[in-house]
Amino acid sequence: MDPEMEIATDEKALRINLDPAKYGTFAEIGAGQEVARRFFRVCGGAGTIAKTMSAYDMTFSDAIYGRANRYVSRVRLQKMLDHEYDLLIERLDRKFGNEKTFFVFADTVAARSFKERNESHGWLGVRFQSQPRAQPSQIIIHVRLLDEGNVEQQEALGVIGVNLLHGAFYDCQPEKLISSLQENLAPGRIEVDMIKFSGPLFQNVDNRLMSLQLVSQGLTNAVMFKADGETVQPAEVFYKKAILVERGSFRPVTYATNDMLDGARRVFLAQSGCSEDDLIVLMEMTLEHLLAGGQLDHPDFLARVDVLGALGRTVLISRFGEYYRLAGYLFRYTNKPIGLVMGVPSLIQIFNEKYYTKLEGGILEALGRMFKGGLKLYVYPMIDEASGKIITATLIDNQYVQEIGDYHPEYLRIHPPDVLTKLQSGDSSWEQMVPPEVVHMIKKRQFFGYRRPIAA
Repeated sequence: MDPEMEIATDEKALRINLDPAKYGTFAEIGAGQEVARRFFRVCGGAGTIAKTMSAYDMTFSDAIYGRANRYVSRVRLQKMLDHEYDLLIERLDRKFGNEKTFFVFADTVAARSFKERNESHGWLGVRFQSQPRAQPSQIIIHVRLLDEGNVEQQEALGVIGVNLLHGAFYDCQPEKLISSLQENLAPGRIEVDMIKFSGPLFQNVDNRLMSLQLVSQGLTNAVMFKADGETVQPAEVFYKKAILVERGSFRPVTYATNDMLDGARRVFLAQSGCSEDDLIVLMEMTLEHLLAGGQLDHPDFLARVDVLGALGRTVLISRFGEYYRLAGYLFRYTNKPIGLVMGVPSLIQIFNEKYYTKLEGGILEALGRMFKGGLKLYVYPMIDEASGKIITATLIDNQYVQEIGDYHPEYLRIHPPDVLTKLQSGDSSWEQMVPPEVVHMIKKRQFFGYRRPIAA
């Protein structure tokens, strides 16, 4: 580790140790007690650390925190935070409650095993009081440890743990805290793909925007949240599931958007043999789709995800401009069938060599990466406005590219940019192109620059 980064991490730990108000517990399972070690190695640890513990053995862990199906999981982390915080208050509130702000830091981690090259990841969290005897707030994150060696992964875990605690105590703005998570770590050592703020200190924080910050600040390539807005870690959702993804800007969702997905779903289920329960359907937006005038427009972003949420959709936000990169990301999490849903224009772009000039193998390398796991493209037709002819994927229909033949021809003339222009200009005809629940939400909440029709 760079000596300057080492010193900077120690300075953060020392600042906490020298803060007379901070007092708490460290509970760590897996990868050593790396975060607590950072506080012991600098001066003043006795003024900060009430207890450290590490219940490595599953029997001990279950006896303390209750049984768990997965030991490196959000559920296990939450049980650790709950148990240790309750114990801290029970034993120390009467003695120190007037002068201390109590905290619990917990992590449960699977670092690189010496026996096998397992996925190295972990859950970290802190529950803390902002004032003596105040109700606690909480931050949890999921990290991927990207170093090859176990020792290096432990080192990175210790640094990000210190960063999380320091950010919780001294960085009041969540965006600033997110940025601080990667401080004193060289690029490519960690990935943070989920974060959730809760409690009174963060009651006005929208965790969907915080997920977006993880992507825009480069801490991860993709984040997910469900229709209800709950942030989720991809591995939790994708485990042993088939995946169907439709990419778009969704500004707004139209009848054509849904028709494309419904048609692809029917073909996918019939060909894959998967049941509805085994299938995860995602609506994906790339960071490029969310940039308006070169900047992220947060209200516009929330409008899109609120509309998708009203339709019951799970949302994926990514930095994957090229489809082969999206495919590689999905292959990481499942060995079940994967399908990408798109229109003919997007299919044409996939076979344009200009998008692959940075790859040594060019378009052949990109296609090889994309289709290596049995992935399929499900392609929705388009209409040539000049001739009125319907253009399909029939000419290249093969084991990798599947034409969507079951569709509503009247929806082919619906184009989101046209719909957006109409709703912004007061032309009410857009309402015939969009599902009724979406129409209601756009009009009620004035989404996308909606303008009421001008009375005749």
